[in-house]
Amino acid sequence: MCGSISDLFLVFSLLFVLLLNLSIFCLSVGMTTTGDKILDTALSKIGEKSLFTKELENALERNEVDLVVHSLKDLPTTLPPGFTIGAVLKRENPHDAVVLHPKNAGKTLDTLPENSVIGTSSLRRAAQLKKRFPHLEFKDIRGNLNTRLKKLDEKADFAAIILAAAGLRRMGWENRISQVQFCSYQVLCGALAVEVRARDADILEMVSVLHDSETVLRCIAERAFLRQLEGGCSVPVAVHTEVKDTQLYLTGAVYSLDGSDSLKETMQTSIQVDEPVQRVGVTASKISGEAQDRAERLGVDLANLLLSKGAKEILTVARQLNDAR
Repeated sequence: MCGSISDLFLVFSLLFVLLLNLSIFCLSVGMTTTGDKILDTALSKIGEKSLFTKELENALERNEVDLVVHSLKDLPTTLPPGFTIGAVLKRENPHDAVVLHPKNAGKTLDTLPENSVIGTSSLRRAAQLKKRFPHLEFKDIRGNLNTRLKKLDEKADFAAIILAAAGLRRMGWENRISQVQFCSYQVLCGALAVEVRARDADILEMVSVLHDSETVLRCIAERAFLRQLEGGCSVPVAVHTEVKDTQLYLTGAVYSLDGSDSLKETMQTSIQVDEPVQRVGVTASKISGEAQDRAERLGVDLANLLLSKGAKEILTVARQLNDAR
């Protein structure tokens, strides 16, 4: 997971200040989701598309809450009718971080002994790293950051684990990062989203001030790319996005489970950084509609390029092999 308790604390703090400035009474409601409860099964094996969002959206639908905060990567690329993403905050570092067992201090993935076991809950991470580090073994590890770090530190099961740099940084545990892997990262990792009811114009207007324009455009492109590929936790899909001057660059890749087969391409589009239109579930009325359209089109076009080169077959085999494990 890229998200953490600190992710929610950060956004709720911002929203609390915002609501107080508007003289609106606010109350936070703590909730536990299906993904928080199932900790003994790999995410890719559970088969539920809304592991970390369903209970929150049910409360939103029943008007028990007026907005919910997510790690954007947890939100399906097609939202239930009546909901929209009203704000996407500035993105934290989306890359992967290596956290070594204390006995391996000073080492790197390159220098770990043959057959060292690396813990990760991500098919994408395993697929990319298996090819780069064939001397290592990769095994599933579940739980929140505290749980996974405890499993690493107190047992001898793992030589290292791979976590999201974003979660570690937000928890103030950046000192645990031994190495950052600058390969393609999980779609939408490091971005936080505020989901609201699409009909609540006042709430949409209120939370819109939290939008970070560059992050919004990058995430629209990534969500469009993932949706077009029909990807998710059960298949290895990776991206890299960046904005340079007036250009939005999107790199997308798909992998077989063992990383031996892959496709990777890069495309770009011009952007110039008003209408309340949803694009892959995101409403960002303060950002140029044309720029959002171009970002969405970029994601779709890159996905179609990879599909034309055989991505569907790679992902189908990866999904079938994962289901059979």
